[in-house]
Amino acid sequence: MGKIKPLLNFEGLYGDLNTQYSADYIFLELIATRSKDFDWNISPHLHTHLFQFFIIEKGKVSFQGESNHLDLQAPCILLFPPSVLHGLVYSPDVHGHILTLSESIVEAIFPTSSPLWQTFHQAQILQDFGPDSPFSSFIHLIQSIEKELFSEKPAREQLLNAHFATFFIQFYRQVVDHAAHEKDNLMVSHFRKFQKNIKTASFPKSIPQFAAELAITPVHLNRICRAVAGKPAIQLVQEHLVGEGKKYLIHTSYSISEIAYQLNFEYPNYFARLFKKYTGVSPMEYRAKERGGEPI
Repeated sequence: MGKIKPLLNFEGLYGDLNTQYSADYIFLELIATRSKDFDWNISPHLHTHLFQFFIIEKGKVSFQGESNHLDLQAPCILLFPPSVLHGLVYSPDVHGHILTLSESIVEAIFPTSSPLWQTFHQAQILQDFGPDSPFSSFIHLIQSIEKELFSEKPAREQLLNAHFATFFIQFYRQVVDHAAHEKDNLMVSHFRKFQKNIKTASFPKSIPQFAAELAITPVHLNRICRAVAGKPAIQLVQEHLVGEGKKYLIHTSYSISEIAYQLNFEYPNYFARLFKKYTGVSPMEYRAKERGGEPI
């Protein structure tokens, strides 16, 4: 077997093989400054003790992780915490900044007990920016950090840490908002599939069977239906069956027993009872009313 190629690991920035880790390491540079020297191709690597933000204002970037690959378009922000493998290929017109901080600085601002810590220790990619944390607010923070980083004013370290804290918190909020949005989208997607499955189902069919088709639990299916439609799953199924019954009553001459059979009810009286529950009238009364006559 061939030798396993060791991972590229840098104590400092990419390509700096001789840099020693420092607890107060801070670096801010334009993406193009370093990347153009590597022909815009940054091989997969990691930094054992460094957090890195890539704030991309213009251009494109392809991200390569341990098991995934993403093609991204500006504006976007990427966060890579310590020991997370990442490779990047930029378009030559890329414009943006890389903010690099030692984990000691981040730990001093946000202790490991902080609820934000778990988010910060996973690779994060933001592409959609909400009104509460627009992309321009991150650019403004980077400009403030850059200005303070190269100043010699009193309490420089304290103000820098305040800027870093603000940047991380805004980033965290954006991640949480994005996760909530994704959750909402998934919930609506499940609901729409459930509606479609009701229409194409062969009855009788149970709620657990519907839930299994969506790879979720019956409890979760009910939670989704209540959140989206304000009704439990069984009510949506029953309303569909009643709706189908109405069509048969209006547009066919089938008897109530025949309609119940078409809808796969075990007994005609089950259908009649369900129909009256949702319409307030019996199937025969409904047919007569819709046809403008008396019950037959």
